[in-house]
Amino acid sequence: MRRVSLLALPLVLFACAGTVAQEPKAQPEPQDDRVSEFGRYEGYSVERFDGWETTSRYVEMRDGVKLAVDVTRPTKDGVVTDEPLPVIWTHSRYHRNPRVVIQMISGMDEPAPVESNVDIFSGLQVLVRHGYVIAAAGVRGSGASFGRFEGLFSDAETKDAAELTEWFAAQPWCDGNVGMWGGSYLGITQYMNASLAPPALKAIFPDVAAFDMYDVIYPGGAYRSDMMNHWAGLTQSLDTEWPAPRVDGDDDGALLEAAMAEHVDNWDVMGEYGAGPVRDHDSPGLTWMEHGPSARLAAINAAKVPAHHINGWYDVFATDVTLWFANYAGPQKLTIGAWSHGALPDGSAMRERERVTAVEQHRWFDRWLKGIENGVENDPPVQYALMDELGEWSWRSAETWPVPEAEPVEFFFDADGALATAAPREAGHDAYEIDPTTTTGAMSRWDNAVGAAQFMVYPDMSANDAKSLTWTTAPLEEDTSVVGHPVVTLYVTCEADDTNLHVLLEEVNDEGVSRYVTEGVVRGSLRKRSQAPWNNLGLPYQRCFEEDREPLPRDEPTEVVLDLHPTATLFNKGHRIRIALMGADADNTETVPGAAGATLNVFRGGARASGIVLPVAR
Repeated sequence: MRRVSLLALPLVLFACAGTVAQEPKAQPEPQDDRVSEFGRYEGYSVERFDGWETTSRYVEMRDGVKLAVDVTRPTKDGVVTDEPLPVIWTHSRYHRNPRVVIQMISGMDEPAPVESNVDIFSGLQVLVRHGYVIAAAGVRGSGASFGRFEGLFSDAETKDAAELTEWFAAQPWCDGNVGMWGGSYLGITQYMNASLAPPALKAIFPDVAAFDMYDVIYPGGAYRSDMMNHWAGLTQSLDTEWPAPRVDGDDDGALLEAAMAEHVDNWDVMGEYGAGPVRDHDSPGLTWMEHGPSARLAAINAAKVPAHHINGWYDVFATDVTLWFANYAGPQKLTIGAWSHGALPDGSAMRERERVTAVEQHRWFDRWLKGIENGVENDPPVQYALMDELGEWSWRSAETWPVPEAEPVEFFFDADGALATAAPREAGHDAYEIDPTTTTGAMSRWDNAVGAAQFMVYPDMSANDAKSLTWTTAPLEEDTSVVGHPVVTLYVTCEADDTNLHVLLEEVNDEGVSRYVTEGVVRGSLRKRSQAPWNNLGLPYQRCFEEDREPLPRDEPTEVVLDLHPTATLFNKGHRIRIALMGADADNTETVPGAAGATLNVFRGGARASGIVLPVAR
C-alpha cells in the first residue's frame, strides 16, 4: 500500500456529481495504457480545452426571487466553446465561491479577488479542460441572491435547486445532463435536490455531508452550542456584512445592495435551534421530523441518483457518511480519508485530498454524465484510510461497511483504571466529581468545521485525562487495528438529575502522550434507546423525544449505551488504548446546569460491567 502523510484540508470543501445512467457513448478500443482505478484515471478522457471563461447573471425563480449564478465554460485558444456539454453545479450557502469566506477566516484586510470556483479549485479545472461546464448559485437569502433565507435546507431552497437544475439543462451550452459538486452545506443540498428528482440530475458527488440534522446539532440530546454559535455568526456576516461579487451588469452595485437588504430578516439560526432541544420539537420555524436530508430519505431513494459519498474520519459528519452508504438506494461509492472538515497542519495532506477528489469526481462524472464505460461502478464500493499514530495512513478497500474483517472485542472497565478484555473478578464502582472545565479543546473537529479554528489540532489529552475518569490497557502486544464504530456501555448513578456523558477513545504512546482518536456523547436524561427510523447499522439510537426524558438515578444504576464516531486507526504495538469519560466538554458542548461538582458513579464488573466494544480488524 502507498503511504502518505496525514491530510491538511482547505476550509471550504469541494466535491462533484454526475448524471443518471444513460446509454454509453461509443469509445475507442481499449488501450494498454488506459487506467481507471481508485486514485488513478488515465486514457479514458481527452483534455480538449486549455482555459475557461466565467460569466454571471440572475436567474428568476417561480416566485420571482432572483438568484445569483456563475457559469464557467471551457475555452480553446481564448475562444469559448459553443459545444453543448454536461453541467456540474453547486448550490452554495457561502456566496457563489469561497474566496470571501477564506478572507474572513484568515483575517485578510484587502478585498478578496473576484474569482470563479474553477480559478480556486484544481479539481474543477481538470473537469473544465475535459469538457464540462462548472456553475454555482447562491441560495436564496445569501450573497448576491435575493430573497430571505428560510432555514437550513428549506422547501423553498430545495425547490430552487430542482428549478435551477432544469434551467441549466435547457441552456444551449448544456447537453441536458446535469450533476452537482460541493462540500458541507453544498454537499447536503445535493441530497435535497435529489429528493425532488429533477429529470436532468444524473449524478451527485456530496463531500462531508450530514445525514440527520438533529443528530449533528444535538447528538444524543447534547447541544453543540459552540459550533452552531460560530456557524450562525459566520453566515450572518456573509449575508449582511461581507458583500459577494456583483453579478455582471450590476456596475454600480445597486442590485447587490438591494439583495443584501432582503437578508436582514433571515432565519434566526441560534434562536430556532436553541429552542428545539428534543427531536419532536415542532414550531413554525423548525420541525426536526421534517427538517433536512434524513426526512426526505424515501424520496431520495426513489430517485436513485448515482452518488459518490466522500468524507474524512475527523469530520463532524463521519458517522453520517456511513449512514448514507447504509441507506442509499442508488448506485453509490463510499470514500473516507484521514482528514477533517477543514484544514490540518500538514500541507501534504491537502494536496492528497485534492488529488483523490479530482480523480474520483472526474471518473464519477465521466461514467454518469458522459456515459464513458470506465468501470468505476466495478470498483470495491468502499475505500478508506487506515491511520496510525505516526500521522500516516494506507488506503484500503472493502465490499461492505462495516468491513467484514472487523470483529467486536469487548474491553471491560476494571479497578485502578484498568481496561482489559478479561471480565473483572470483582464488582465495584468508580466515583467521579464532574469537572466543568474538561474539554477536547478549542481547535476541535467541531470548531474546524465552522471556521472557528483554521486548523484542527487536538492537544496531548493527558492533562485533560487527569481531570476525567479514565481506563487504560496494558501496553499492546501487537499492532491493533480498530475499524468501525466503537460502542460504550455505562452503568451509572449521579447526584445530579442530568449531565452530558462524553466518552473519548485515545492512544497513549510510550512517553505518556495521549492522542485523541474519536468520541461520542449522550445526555443522561435522554439516554432511552429506541428503534431508529432508518438502517442505523445496529448502533444505539436515542430518539430524544420530550416524553423520553428521565432523570439520572441517584441510587439504582441505569444503563447508558452510546456509539463513538467511526474510525480506522492502527494502535501501535507497545502503546495503550485509553477511554476517558467527562461530564462536560467546555469548549464544544453546552454544559448541563447543575452538573458541575456532582458525583457520577460508574459501575464495573458483575451484572453491571461497564466497558467498550471495539471493532478490531484481524
